[in-house]
Amino acid sequence: MNDTMNLSPLETCVKLPLCFKELEEVTDKAKDWLLMHGACMRCREHLDKDEVRFAPFVLLPSAFPRKEFEKARKVQTILNELTHQVAHDHNFITETLKSTVEVDDFTARLFGIYETVHAEGFKQSISLGLLRSDYLLHNLHETNIMQVEMNTIASSFAGIATTITHYHRYILKELECEDKLKNIPENHALSGLCEGLIEAWKLYNNKRAVILFIIEDTTINICDQRFHEFLIREKNSSIKVIRKSLGQVASEAHLNQNQDLIVGNSTVAVVYFRSGYEPAQYPTEHEWSARLMIERSSAIKCPSIQYHLAGTKKVQQALAVKGTIEKYFKDRSIVEKIRTVFTGLYSLDFDENGEGEKAVTMALKEPGRFVLKPQREGGGNNIYGEDVFTQLKAMRDSKERTAWILMDRIHPPLQENYLIRPGNTDELKTQNLVSELGIYGVILGDSNEVKINKQVGHVLRTKPASSDEGGIVAGAGALDSPYLVQ
Repeated sequence: MNDTMNLSPLETCVKLPLCFKELEEVTDKAKDWLLMHGACMRCREHLDKDEVRFAPFVLLPSAFPRKEFEKARKVQTILNELTHQVAHDHNFITETLKSTVEVDDFTARLFGIYETVHAEGFKQSISLGLLRSDYLLHNLHETNIMQVEMNTIASSFAGIATTITHYHRYILKELECEDKLKNIPENHALSGLCEGLIEAWKLYNNKRAVILFIIEDTTINICDQRFHEFLIREKNSSIKVIRKSLGQVASEAHLNQNQDLIVGNSTVAVVYFRSGYEPAQYPTEHEWSARLMIERSSAIKCPSIQYHLAGTKKVQQALAVKGTIEKYFKDRSIVEKIRTVFTGLYSLDFDENGEGEKAVTMALKEPGRFVLKPQREGGGNNIYGEDVFTQLKAMRDSKERTAWILMDRIHPPLQENYLIRPGNTDELKTQNLVSELGIYGVILGDSNEVKINKQVGHVLRTKPASSDEGGIVAGAGALDSPYLVQ
């Protein structure tokens, strides 16, 4: 966040700045290492399917407090279970989203699909969640992790994040800092997510069935997706992965009499959505028809429509209301573990007790304290600073405001590092950066039984402190690894 206040900087793992000659040499090696190990993306501005460039990265691993890193890892299985329970609570989802669906067309379309399949009865009761809980360090009085959001659809970068962990081990050796390797935690994010997909495929119990990746019409983050596909085949040679956009599913797929999803001549065991989380990915009614067909099918979805809705910002805000988590967990120690990572979240509804209006008044008075968040994934959607005042004032008396939530602004500590981008000639200078930690979780089961629930790895995404948005595909962010400090 660009409002840095009086934040204590974190110490770097290597004394900076590096001497310029060493910096030039090690940066050239770093770029080549990443290119040769597949930490790459396609260029959005000059798309050529035959070319990739190294993904934006941070030259050295970024410091992260060990205690807070371990806290994030340990709470992940609890958050997995909370998401799973919310996804299976029809009344809670319906009540929570009722005001939002009146004014947010995209959420309303997703909710309409949910209501349709819920009324018909879910053909497939099992859901697979490949989740990612994102955190910023909050450094106002003491340093603690605060949850930014829970991602339930297309939780990306597990593939490249695993590679970046290996890269940072390499670069510390190059800088003759091998004694520091013990502070870079093991990262099995890619393997963990792939094992979740494989276990779901096994539960479908058809050895000839395939896993279907739902992809964008144009895939920029190609290496990250392909890492999953290739490792699945490596781990289980019986599994074939096919890739289709929602538009292709609409034209090439159908449901047979058993409601199995058939694409071409292949029965689909598992559908893994790497697209379908933003309005632009449904340009016509064909894409919406394809999504409904998938949800009606016997395939195991990742995520199912109920998991998708459980990841909305409005649900996140509702879970922060006192008494909500207690509905799902009776153990007070578990409730407290969840609440310690929640930041302030506020409804903007026109509710009877006036809480929504109180939140609006509070934000108009001190807009710099808050972030306005819509029901969107993929980055680049939030509103900060004085724009919070402008947006809220414009929609104060409109139902439009109920499509948004208000969140306390988190103030992460700064640290110096080198952020390296393809084609950036100013890269060999240190910058003040801030980091966001993502913890991956896998949960598999139905409303009666959870078969798998585990934490599997992490990603660190780092951006300039002056930048509000940190998306790597869409924004200013870069891939990174945590270097654990006391």
